[in-house]
Amino acid sequence: MKTIIVPLDFSDESLTGLNLALMLANKTGANIQMVHVIGKNTGDYNEQMENENQLAKSKFEEILQKYKGKNNSALSYTITEGRVFKEIADLADKYEDALTVLSTHGASGFEELFIGGNAYKITSHSKNPVITVRRGRIPANIDKIVLPLDFTFQTREKVPYTVELAKLFNSKIHLLTISLSKLKSTVKKLHQYAEQVASYLDTHKIPYTVEHLHGSNLTDLTLDYSRSIDADLISIMTEQEKSASNLLLGNYAHQFINKAFIPVLSFPNYHLRITAEDIWALGAFNE
Repeated sequence: MKTIIVPLDFSDESLTGLNLALMLANKTGANIQMVHVIGKNTGDYNEQMENENQLAKSKFEEILQKYKGKNNSALSYTITEGRVFKEIADLADKYEDALTVLSTHGASGFEELFIGGNAYKITSHSKNPVITVRRGRIPANIDKIVLPLDFTFQTREKVPYTVELAKLFNSKIHLLTISLSKLKSTVKKLHQYAEQVASYLDTHKIPYTVEHLHGSNLTDLTLDYSRSIDADLISIMTEQEKSASNLLLGNYAHQFINKAFIPVLSFPNYHLRITAEDIWALGAFNE
């Protein structure tokens, strides 16, 4: 990642996202671009816009002063106007290899953004990966990454990016399959996919474990497992093709954004900056 986009409303809750971005930037050398979006409101428009713009500038300057000389990456900001989720996603798309780090709860004029449903809009609208974080702890390092797998081609596109992240942080990846059915054919296929990903991790010398679970509530099972191993990050897709075998539908991602107690790395299903061609070369994921 070269640029980390951090939406802020300047509440303590939204600053959680900035703290996580700073941790990531110190490891990756990425630049941090903070952003505040002013929504279009009724009333004395020009005066209201100017007042909020000046307030946002003042808050950003305070942040720049606070972190001056304390981080290894360039820290800058922008103030824009429009629909919050679209402005943030469009800003991220202007940068090469960008990542958005987004707090899912806030408590001021930007509050609408940080309600789970609107955070999900940003995640699903973006063409680049997004990390959402709630009020929980910010890990000092990403030591353990939970990587849930399903049957779809799209969910495996997140593997190369997650591997690159694991290399940066010397992480261990915990591969996780969750079967909705006890049919032997279903379980067998999931196990095969996990083995293929494990082979890829072996090639890149990433330490890993493999866990197979069965149940009906995919979100809770994944979160319970993540809690049991004290994970630092969960890597999911925002949405995949709807099929009988799919385990990670958009609703699954939406629940994650609302419930997760640790950061969640979400990928769009149609565009990733890290190519998966090297997986194909290994012959993985062949039917």
